[in-house]
Amino acid sequence: MRGDAIEYIAAHGHEFDLIHASPPCQAFATLTTGTNQGRRVYPDLIAETRRALEATGRPWVIENVPTAPIKRDLMLCGAMFPELAVLRHRWFELGGIRVEQPEHPQHRGRVAGYRHGEWHQGPYIAVYGKGGGKGSVAEWQQAMGIDWTSARREIRQAIPPAYTEFIARAVLDQRSAGFTPVQTSGGESRWR
Repeated sequence: MRGDAIEYIAAHGHEFDLIHASPPCQAFATLTTGTNQGRRVYPDLIAETRRALEATGRPWVIENVPTAPIKRDLMLCGAMFPELAVLRHRWFELGGIRVEQPEHPQHRGRVAGYRHGEWHQGPYIAVYGKGGGKGSVAEWQQAMGIDWTSARREIRQAIPPAYTEFIARAVLDQRSAGFTPVQTSGGESRWR
C-alpha cells in the first residue's frame, strides 16, 4: 500500500498506540549539505509531520539524521546493538514517551571500504551512497538487520529495525509498569 504518510497520520493516527515517523532525511544529510550542496533540492517534511503527530493525541517518535531540526531526546547507533555492523547515528524526537539514553560504546574500528583510493578493513559496513567499496547487498542486509528487501536504495534509506524495536520495548516496559500516555490541554501527549 502506498500513500501520503502525513495524510495517513491525520486520518488514522488516533487509532494507534504509538506512531514512529521517519520523514525524508536527504535535505539534512551530510552529503547534501556538504559535497552535493546545491545539486538537488529535497523536501523538508519534519515540521509538517510533527504537527500531524501532535494532532493525534497519541505518543509518537520522529527519527532523522543528526543534522535534522528535531529535538535530541534519544540517539541510537549501530554500535549499541551487537547484531548490527553499521555505524548509523540517528536522533529521535519523542512525543508523549520517555526512553532512557543507552550508553554509546566506543566504536570497535573502521568502516570497511575504500577511502581516498585505499582499502580499509573494519567491523562495520558502509550502507550509504552509490560509490564502490561499500559492500554487497547481502552485507548491507546483514549489517542493518534487514531481510525484506534487496534493493540498495531501500536499504540505504532505512534505519535498522533494532532501533524501532528498542524504542517500542521501552514503551511497552513503561506500560507494564503502569504508565499510560495522556493528552494535555495543550494537545501534547505525556505519561502519567
